[in-house]
Amino acid sequence: MTPTFGLIIVGDEILSGKRADKHMPKAIELLSARGLSLAYADYVGDSPDRITATLQRAFASADVVFSCGGIGATPDDHTRQCAARALGRDLALHPEAETLIRERMQDVAREQGVPYEPDRSDNVHRLNMGMFPVGARIIPNPYNKIPGFSCDGAGGGAVHFVPGFPVMAWPMIEWVLEQHYAAHFNRAPQTEQSVVVYGAMEAALTPLMEQIEKSHPDVRVFSLPSVDHPQYGRHIELGVKGPASSVPAAWQALKTGLHEFGANCGPELVRNL
Repeated sequence: MTPTFGLIIVGDEILSGKRADKHMPKAIELLSARGLSLAYADYVGDSPDRITATLQRAFASADVVFSCGGIGATPDDHTRQCAARALGRDLALHPEAETLIRERMQDVAREQGVPYEPDRSDNVHRLNMGMFPVGARIIPNPYNKIPGFSCDGAGGGAVHFVPGFPVMAWPMIEWVLEQHYAAHFNRAPQTEQSVVVYGAMEAALTPLMEQIEKSHPDVRVFSLPSVDHPQYGRHIELGVKGPASSVPAAWQALKTGLHEFGANCGPELVRNL
């Protein structure tokens, strides 16, 4: 079966409005390009207890979850420690992560024209970025070599941890998708078809929507009302979405129902998910 994909965004800066989240739109884009979809997203600030609880839910699920942010080594970075707590495991310096972090430190020293001093206190501290829950797997970082990591929970949930920086996080998410979930790409292509219904009330159309879902259980009906659209005025975008093989019959039934209802319909929209 195609996995359920989720997203966790960690950081006070998102919830305070200091920075706008860019990860969710990109995750939707990366998944959609492969015939997959995002089922949910959780936002959590830099509270260790809340991060731990959020990760416990993810690990207990059977979902594939990407967690963005908080894997650095400053005092406000808690995600690595919370992942270990959520799994009931110790943190340990991952050997491959240590190698990659030391390579990065050597690269920086060369760029600055100074000798590499592995025992210097700041360099020793940088190794904390490679302290992952025991059993973690590496996610390579093509930007600066500082890796992310993946862990599996007892409930079957796989959580993939990447930095909060988009320039690092997005290629790392792509790598995970290509390396671990390619077998699910475009296996169940989804389609969405909808129509603008002018001046309609959702309550009046609800029986039709319920009938469509009852007759076509693989398909979901959606209703997006608007009261002040600059072009369409008060209207509802009414549609169906689901497997490409199931949507056409449900779409025809919806259009027939709207015709019988006497609805004033406008443009039709098609979107491949």
